[in-house]
Amino acid sequence: MSTPTREIQLTSRPHGEPVPSDFRTVETDLPAPGAGEVLVRNTFLSVDPYMRGRMNDTKSYVPPYALDAPLEGGAVGEVVESNDPSLSPGDTVLHMSGWREHAVLPASAARKIDVSSVPASAYLGVLGMPGMTAYVGLTRVAAMKEGDVVFVSGAAGAVGSLVGQMARLLGAAKVIGSAGSPEKVRWLTEELGFDAAFNYKDGPVSKQLREHGPIDVYFDNVGGEHLEAAISNLNDFGRVAACGAIATYNATEAPAGPRNMMMLVQKRLMLRGFIVSDHAEATGEFYRRAGDWVAAGELVARETFTDGLDSTVEAFLGLLSGANTGKMLVRL
Repeated sequence: MSTPTREIQLTSRPHGEPVPSDFRTVETDLPAPGAGEVLVRNTFLSVDPYMRGRMNDTKSYVPPYALDAPLEGGAVGEVVESNDPSLSPGDTVLHMSGWREHAVLPASAARKIDVSSVPASAYLGVLGMPGMTAYVGLTRVAAMKEGDVVFVSGAAGAVGSLVGQMARLLGAAKVIGSAGSPEKVRWLTEELGFDAAFNYKDGPVSKQLREHGPIDVYFDNVGGEHLEAAISNLNDFGRVAACGAIATYNATEAPAGPRNMMMLVQKRLMLRGFIVSDHAEATGEFYRRAGDWVAAGELVARETFTDGLDSTVEAFLGLLSGANTGKMLVRL
């Protein structure tokens, strides 16, 4: 028996900032799951900055989204029908067939998750890809050590807010964050335990960072002016974990780039980009440590929700403009 449902498709490749007309909602009918497949009713959808890059027809670490086809992304949902012994109706699963209300997918592509002590949405945030990205960036890429001074940009976002807390839990001497509003700055310092934070809209980032630095580790979610400021304020042998560059995602011309790259040589700095999927060996360690931190109330996460599939594009555009605090999610 088929299942009537809806999905969101990309209809055109955005030039600069995406607009609603780049997307459309389509009604469709899904077939019954075949052998080894399950039908899942999605309950939460994730929107993430990396999705903007997949909307361009350019080679990257993941293929670009196809036009006139459903977009993809992290999602959690409930198994409605199963044709595989590993999953049963009622199970909650994590998978990558987001941007739609239902999905038929191989059971091997759906991971059963335990929602007895944490909400399902946590597996799209603090116990999901954002949490793993924060942990890998600090421990594997930046090789953060006890006593380091750590600076994270985009610190009120899904990844950045976890980076700052994890740095503190791992023994950082000082944790500094940048965010885009006074409310977010207060959240970082008053609730998440950041030692210092500033609003990057209040003045030159380098000048504001200089008041709190120098730094040993920079976790970069923003790029552009933030990266240039971090390079200027890093100690000798400082390390940069380059996670993203959201300041340039909608750029229509190549950015000028940091103007102080010679400092990488002068200070013997390490700047390393990374993709979280390259660090599967850290998965077990991450879940053990993050799970313990969450259970103890030492690692907290905030979620910003929109409701209904029709709000997904709004949520994605809001993410790119900084409308979220913590993880941006769509609740179905």
